[in-house]
Amino acid sequence: MAKENGESSDGSWKKDVDDIKNIFDFKEVLGTGAFSEVVMAREKATGKMVAIKCIPKKALKGKETSIENEIAVLRKIKHENIVALEDIYESSNHLYLIMQLVSGGELFDRIVEKGFYTEMDASRLIRQVLDAVNYLHSMGIVHRDLKPENLLYFSPHDDSKIMISDFGLSKMEGTGGVMATACGTPGYVAPEVLAQKPYSKAVDCWSIGVIAYILLCGYPPFYDENDSKLFEQILKADYEFDAPYWDDISDSAKDFISCLMEKDPEKRFTCDQALEHPWIAGDTALCKNIHESVSRQMRKNFAKSKWRQAFNATAVIRHMRRLQLGTSFGSSIQSAKPAPGPQSRAPAKSQSVDCAPLSLKDCE
Repeated sequence: MAKENGESSDGSWKKDVDDIKNIFDFKEVLGTGAFSEVVMAREKATGKMVAIKCIPKKALKGKETSIENEIAVLRKIKHENIVALEDIYESSNHLYLIMQLVSGGELFDRIVEKGFYTEMDASRLIRQVLDAVNYLHSMGIVHRDLKPENLLYFSPHDDSKIMISDFGLSKMEGTGGVMATACGTPGYVAPEVLAQKPYSKAVDCWSIGVIAYILLCGYPPFYDENDSKLFEQILKADYEFDAPYWDDISDSAKDFISCLMEKDPEKRFTCDQALEHPWIAGDTALCKNIHESVSRQMRKNFAKSKWRQAFNATAVIRHMRRLQLGTSFGSSIQSAKPAPGPQSRAPAKSQSVDCAPLSLKDCE
């Protein structure tokens, strides 16, 4: 059992535990990361549902700095739009990060399921992401891997807030100077990262621009089957607002995206600047229904990558439904089917570049 004082024998913030399953009932596997597995679990004492990131110590050899970095980041973060780290346990073989469980499913799935979706909806989503990332930046934290798969709804309710998850690539500024490690997911990564130039907070603003682009048309701004050609597009910031998909989108929205997807990080909008843009702070986001066009493109371009996604939100919804927690879950567990057609503009590799899944037995 965990020590009553909540600390391990060495006085650190980790709680000692002989067997984590004395404290939690493990349920379903939610996903895998670079060297960990995430499992949904129920805390026996309270009945509370949580997500547990199980990290085998044998997988940490040579990566101790990486996981300590993630924990250092997560322990500092308290924001309504960021998945919280609630506790940390340590056994002889494992490290366990007890995370807030979010049950609302993934961003694109929810948009596809809607019958009505507008620029204003996209603006409100992006505002929440900007608020959260601005908070991180104010603390000297850069996420470095913002992408749609890391944006999850807190609950199945229609008015649910959006949550940022997965800090496996986060970096604290000030713990190693200017960052120059090439990491992130290719389709969302900023030009300066690919150019292997020093970079900082501006990389997150670029990624938010890419996400905003997809939210308004349903396909990614950069795509090529050949990685080197994809990188070339990104390095040149070579993207367009293609007709007819962008014909009904406001000039203000296009200007907002252009300010974030600016090749020069020195000229690129910061989160503060983006939050003051009329498309976010004003009334320039249109209320015209763009659901049909956007959802058709999302089905065509993003359903194919579902098996690669790092978080199985469907498993959470399925389990919560069985437990009859929350209210109507509607059709949340329906997966979008890919539309046929050679012109499908599938997203560049959905998984982060350093990911290698582990088997469930590593959580035993």
